[in-house]
Amino acid sequence: MEGDAVDIVRQAFMLSLLISAPILGAGLIVGLLISLLQAVTQVQEQTLSFVPKIVAMVLVAVAILGWLTVKMTDFAIEMFVWF
Repeated sequence: MEGDAVDIVRQAFMLSLLISAPILGAGLIVGLLISLLQAVTQVQEQTLSFVPKIVAMVLVAVAILGWLTVKMTDFAIEMFVWF
């Protein structure tokens, strides 16, 4: 029984990493591009880096919403069947 709980927690962590990776990756890429642009132009405005990252992350989240829903539903069904 204890091994089952550890396996469930491991699956939940792996699913959360899988779901969050594309969203965080988009934020990372946009943040690097904006930082590079700021370094080249020497414009050090805080909102210039914050707003595009948020917009990119929201757009990616909306784009993968169907896939995200399928993954979370499959996991929920697996958990209800398990017990």
